[in-house]
Amino acid sequence: MRITAIHTHLLEAPLAEPFAYSRAWYGTRTAMLVEVETDSGLTGWGECYGPAPMTQAVVRTIAPWLTGADPLRTEWIWQDVYARLRDHGQKGLVIEGLSGIDIALWDLKGKHFGVPVHRLMGGPLRTDVEAYATGLYRRKAGDPLKYLPEEAAGYVADGFRAVKLKVGFGVAEDAAVTRAVREAIGPEIGLMVDANHAYDAVAAMALGRLIEPLDIGWFEEPVPPEDLAGYKAVKAALGIPIAGGECEYTRYGFREVLTAHAMDIIQPDICAAGGLSECKKIADMAMAFGVRYNPHVWGTGIGIAASLQLLAVLPAHTPPSLRPAEPLLEFDRTEHPIRQAILRTPIEHSGGRVRIPDGPGLGIDIDREALARFKTRHDAR
Repeated sequence: MRITAIHTHLLEAPLAEPFAYSRAWYGTRTAMLVEVETDSGLTGWGECYGPAPMTQAVVRTIAPWLTGADPLRTEWIWQDVYARLRDHGQKGLVIEGLSGIDIALWDLKGKHFGVPVHRLMGGPLRTDVEAYATGLYRRKAGDPLKYLPEEAAGYVADGFRAVKLKVGFGVAEDAAVTRAVREAIGPEIGLMVDANHAYDAVAAMALGRLIEPLDIGWFEEPVPPEDLAGYKAVKAALGIPIAGGECEYTRYGFREVLTAHAMDIIQPDICAAGGLSECKKIADMAMAFGVRYNPHVWGTGIGIAASLQLLAVLPAHTPPSLRPAEPLLEFDRTEHPIRQAILRTPIEHSGGRVRIPDGPGLGIDIDREALARFKTRHDAR
């Protein structure tokens, strides 16, 4: 079996209502998908996190290097591409592009052998995972002290046992909103906060001290990703677990995070940090350091499916016991017209739990009509 072509699919869809996190507004959702064709007739699918037109350019640059290659040699391909671009792409867009290719190759590998990816990565430790609801963004209109608690309560009514709130809008406002959401969902539901690195260490510590009594599951990206000293300061000052890593790349980047003891929980994005090949290595490193691994997931059904395949083989957070603490799936509940539409069978939750696909490869089938429907006019061939 040989690779005959690598295609990219640049997709875009407008939102009915814009929403914001601490640093920007979203009016559209985009996606950059990777399709790897082979002479056997099998096709693999992957997804790249990051600015879609830029990751598309990366994948299109890499594609000719892989024509004629054996797609089952996932490790060799990853190392070869990384080595070719090491001088210019140890982090960021290059690794995001490589991530999408790597995911597609693992999808192909699973289809070739007729098994789900998790079987090729050591076999599953679980068949489903608990999901937490990501949402609770800001809106153009309304009072966040009213609509955010209502939204959070809706996720709980839908079966989720944990929710994540976006913060980073000012310490006083964040504290007030966090209190309101905690009151709305009650003491038994997990509540995490995510600042998307809107603060420096001083402000992050101030917010952390105000919300610490509210039993916060983790404080995500309190400071910019390159400020490991700031992470360490916030971690030392607070009793809240500190999380981050969606903007970090490869085992080399996470080596610095782990050796600095900067985070309690790391959150690599499989579509950004290096794909399935690299994220399994990062997970093994995290286990050796006693650091929890909950993947960042923000994309279409392809990224969700790939993350579920990895979650199947991630070790429990705690040592073997009758009730080990298990890794969690981030389940985005914001509007995303592309997310499930590209899958013939959407990935849904039931009572806040999501089944890990057990079909060959990623365990999903792509709806090509949906690809055509969401194709952006900027997707030049």
